[in-house]
Amino acid sequence: MADKKNILTYSGLKKLQNELEELKVVKRKEIADKIKEAREQGDLSENAEYDAAKEEQGHIEKRIEDIEKILKNAEVVDEDEIDLDKINVGCKVKIFDVEFDEELELFIVGSTEADSLNNKISNESPLGKALIGAKVGETIQVDTQAGVSDYKVLDIQRIA
Repeated sequence: MADKKNILTYSGLKKLQNELEELKVVKRKEIADKIKEAREQGDLSENAEYDAAKEEQGHIEKRIEDIEKILKNAEVVDEDEIDLDKINVGCKVKIFDVEFDEELELFIVGSTEADSLNNKISNESPLGKALIGAKVGETIQVDTQAGVSDYKVLDIQRIA
């Protein structure tokens, strides 16, 4: 079975590449130094610092592996080629939440970059799926756990 493509914006790609570089160059050296220090303390069987450093090393190596897998299967959205007539990954959209009578500004990104605290929603989320392909002026309906919500598309821009 082929690995799933990871849709990324250019900024998301750069962020992952920078994190990978930081983990490989800086964090690996830091953890190697911690392990070396802990070994120099003698008996490793009861050395909590050594155990903690080895556990941290495992987390770092797992994150490196995860990022490399994401990047290997990355499909980067070229923001310059986005059709602003309809919503797609790489768009910044303004929508009007009919139920709560409020405007929302959202960034449509791939699932790898989704970050609800920063208004970055995945194209695979219920709202993201419903917004993909919508045009300015259209009202879309989204099935949620709380019921059906209506949103009116107010504006579509490129993620700057």
